[in-house]
Amino acid sequence: MENQTNRQKPEQEHKRRVRYKGTHPRSYKEKYKEHNPEKYADIIEKVKSKGSTPAGMHIPIMVREIIDFLEIQPGQKGLDATLGYGGHTLEMLKRLDGQGHLYAMDVDPIESVKTKARLEAKGYGEDKITIIHENFVHIDKVAQEYGKFHFVLADLGVSSMQIDNPERGFSYKSEGPLDLRLNPKKGISAAERLKEVTRDELEGMLIENADEPYAAELSRAITSAIRKGHKIETTTQLEQIITKVLSFVPEKDRKETIKKTCQRVFQALRIDVNSEFEVLEGFLEKLPDTLESGARVVILTFHSGEDRMVKKSFKRLLKEGVYKEVASDVIRPSKEECRQNGRARSTKMRWAIKA
Repeated sequence: MENQTNRQKPEQEHKRRVRYKGTHPRSYKEKYKEHNPEKYADIIEKVKSKGSTPAGMHIPIMVREIIDFLEIQPGQKGLDATLGYGGHTLEMLKRLDGQGHLYAMDVDPIESVKTKARLEAKGYGEDKITIIHENFVHIDKVAQEYGKFHFVLADLGVSSMQIDNPERGFSYKSEGPLDLRLNPKKGISAAERLKEVTRDELEGMLIENADEPYAAELSRAITSAIRKGHKIETTTQLEQIITKVLSFVPEKDRKETIKKTCQRVFQALRIDVNSEFEVLEGFLEKLPDTLESGARVVILTFHSGEDRMVKKSFKRLLKEGVYKEVASDVIRPSKEECRQNGRARSTKMRWAIKA
């Protein structure tokens, strides 16, 4: 009998990239370019030239305006409160020029790991940046451990990578589980939330979180469907109910109305399941105590509810002498940037300087 140690090990089968029928992959898992977009520079530039964001990537918004205002100097200590894809982070690290340190927070356990690897590949390891897997409402804990900051950025937008991945359930455009959690390991999904919400509560949520004009009709239809045993567990199932509710809209306006309503409903649910307003309120209250004197803060918001909260907080704390100067009005991205990046259109930037 042949000795087992002398047996030849079978050659490991070479795995080729998954092939798909037709000219374009339909399944997200087959979309190899979306998972490693940096490898396809020519395609990235082609997509960007059309004013779109390449799938699997996130184009940072208002980079020039943010960097110009923050006036980052080598040797300073800063915080990117919302790491995301790391576009803003990278530009801040460049300004530090290998001196000082940048801290970055992100609640998403999936994307933050990928971003860390991308930054390391560009030469920004743990000696230059510390990534903390925490919600930015815990900014006080970070400051207690590492000291106060000279500059802080908080970009409150959802990353394009999260939107483009149907498994995360952030968009009605692709079939996927109705999840919407920034951290899918914590809390309950949007589908579970809908099962427990009352009609009045849902109507209030749609109005408060998204200024939804059809909140009454939508909340009635959604809670009625669930009560009758109909499942709303996927993005498509929710989109179908919204489409049915809006069937009374004149045909010439119906498609655009359904699109905007879907965006608002998904936004309202995302804000709710992630407690985004409560988190932002906590962050704004704790922020001043984490800043050095003269520290500069920039916050990017993407809908009126967020912007109102930032505006009120900055103005109140200016009056109290906590900040010595705040933006008198919002700063918007340029027309050119909006043309190049459609997702920049709703952005509002506000800033403050610590007294």
